[in-house]
Formats: sequence, structure tokens, C-alpha cells
Amino acid sequence: MDPVTLHSARLELSPPTRDDIDAIHDACQDADIQRYTTVPSPYTRDDAESFIDRVAEQWQEGIHLTWGIHQDGLLVGTVGLYRMDRAGTGAAEIGYWVAPGARGRGVLSEAAGAVLDWGFSPVGPDLARVEWRAVVGNVPSARGARSVGFRYEGTLRQAIRNGSGVRSDAWIGGILPADPRNPVPWPVLE
Repeated sequence: MDPVTLHSARLELSPPTRDDIDAIHDACQDADIQRYTTVPSPYTRDDAESFIDRVAEQWQEGIHLTWGIHQDGLLVGTVGLYRMDRAGTGAAEIGYWVAPGARGRGVLSEAAGAVLDWGFSPVGPDLARVEWRAVVGNVPSARGARSVGFRYEGTLRQAIRNGSGVRSDAWIGGILPADPRNPVPWPVLE
């Protein structure tokens, strides 16, 4: 699959490049990114360089599609549709992180909304479902998913392993193309 660039009111979403290595390395020093995502811990500059190479390969394979979230020309996070290789399911999983300095400004909601619009579109992969998963207790991620219309669906036992190999219970949510994109109540956030 050829890489796709998406635009929203304030953001450009495009596959990260070597120009983004420093920003990725700096952001992935954040304790929450290391705790709640699959990035290696500790996170080195070599990890950031390898990540750029993997993103390019994964776009070509059409399995994992990762965008760098760029605001005013700077990378402030990543968002992606993953596990697109589930044969015939028409499903994917959304994943994201936002650098500490860009949190709390609606960047995640705007980026995730653009990715969902494209993912559900016939111009994109025309998905039938997108799932969201996060370590139980990752309230900021849950709030971000809820903000773009994901519905809370439950807890999966020991379903996520972070970059240090620690297994944790996971919250799971889902969204379908016809679901409204407005927040609905989530029992774990009330």
C-alpha cells in the first residue's frame, strides 16, 4: 500500500521520516509512553531510527499503517491503524501516543478522527470496525478514544504486553462506520 497523507484543521498526518527521529526519541522518554505502549524501555535513538524503517516496510505490506502527527511542522505524536492483516475481517486496531508538550490541546481527537474518516472510507480500506485497547488505568487514552465515538466494550485479562514485556489487563472499545462520533458514557470513566 502506498503511504497516504491526511489533513485536518490543524494537523498533517504523514508517515514519520528521518527528520522526525529526534522528536520521536525525545517523546518516547516519557514514562507514560513507555508504560502504556509497546515502545522499548529504555528507548534509544537506535529504536527511533529502526521505527522509521519499520513504518516504511509496514506501509508497503499494508499491515500496520502509522502516521506521524505533525502540527506546525513538528512531530507531536503518532497514530495508526494496526493489525490490518486479519484476513477478511475488515477490522483494524487504532493506536496512538502524544508527546507530553502537546497533550490536552485536542491533538489526539483531531488526528484519530481523521484516521477514522479515512479508515471507514471507500477511498481508504473501507473498514467495518476499528478497535481500541489500552492498559487498564490509562485514563487519558480512554478519554481520547471516547472523544471520537468509541464505545467501551469491556476488559480483557492480561491482553497487552508493553515494551518491557509486562502483561496487563486491557480495556477494549470499538467503533463502527455508522456510529455517531460523539462521546457516550463509559463506566470506567464515570
